[in-house]
Amino acid sequence: MKFVDEAYIDISAGDGGAGCVSFRHEKYKEFGGPNGGDGGRGGHVYAVADINLNTLVDFRFSRRHDAQRGEHGMGSDMFGAAGADITLKMPVGTIISDAETGEVLFELLVPGEVITIAKGGDGGFGNMRFKSAINRAPRQKTPGWPGEKRELKLELKVLADVGLLGMPNAGKSTFITAVSNARPRIADYPFTTLHPNLGVVRVGPEQSFVVADLPGLIEGAAEGAGLGHQFLRHLQRTRLLLHIVDIAPFDEGVDTVKQAKAIVNELKKYDPNLYAKPRWLVLNKVDMLPVEEREAIIKDFIKRYKFKGPVFQISALTREGCEPLIKEIYKHVKAQQQAEQPHVEVDPRFTGEEPPANP
Repeated sequence: MKFVDEAYIDISAGDGGAGCVSFRHEKYKEFGGPNGGDGGRGGHVYAVADINLNTLVDFRFSRRHDAQRGEHGMGSDMFGAAGADITLKMPVGTIISDAETGEVLFELLVPGEVITIAKGGDGGFGNMRFKSAINRAPRQKTPGWPGEKRELKLELKVLADVGLLGMPNAGKSTFITAVSNARPRIADYPFTTLHPNLGVVRVGPEQSFVVADLPGLIEGAAEGAGLGHQFLRHLQRTRLLLHIVDIAPFDEGVDTVKQAKAIVNELKKYDPNLYAKPRWLVLNKVDMLPVEEREAIIKDFIKRYKFKGPVFQISALTREGCEPLIKEIYKHVKAQQQAEQPHVEVDPRFTGEEPPANP
């Protein structure tokens, strides 16, 4: 399925039905009184976060979404039926904003979450609503209220704990294949990854985290060069960035330190908050280095790069060093998850503990 992470849609909730002017007509009931019912409300437009979706492609080809209008009121005290609601299924992580102003209206962050993105109009009043002691035969009615109409922009930012970034052919897809259930396309040429891939990494029973593999970045990505700039937004919700570097490039003339610094500069240009996220350095393809030269090459890289954070040496192909890295990632993600949980004061009466005595 084609990966689409941006779409524009027009939605329209149903208008309310009009009220009715009617009077009771029965044999031997000369002055039966008003019995015109109210109109039905228009249908609402809902959005639901569907965990089974990972793209907005359905909305790229179906832009217009209209809910049903409410039925008009009728005589004999009959109210109009409410219009049918419509529910739009969207991937978890979708941001819904106003297409004209750019204001963020809603975010779907929880699987199964349902929000109302457009309310249907209320039905109009029939003449039975206007009956009073001094107005025994009202002929007033009101039309239905219009439903909300909106032009919306949908933007998908995948929900992942860890994001992978690096140059094309750095081994990101091989890494996510080695440690998770994801099976992205892998080949010996750059830009084999054309859209984000998510993988669940199992550390133990009920212990896991989600990794996002993005297309490789190149210098100038923040200004639109290459493919990776289109998907940098998907890193904004991650808790940790893994900067994967090919420590043993085929081209001997490649300066790996310069490439690594270029990637970090692109992050800083694109979003300072993204640049400030925790970032670990992962030196990949160490199995391609001569054993007797491996330690010296890695020390030289770290010295020239001047990286102060955690550094890991792995081979995604042979899975050397992957297990310790996974365990450290899980510890970091778990600690951040606990830190993000709000502290809630619990009444001791509900925990079985005795409350402290008053001084």
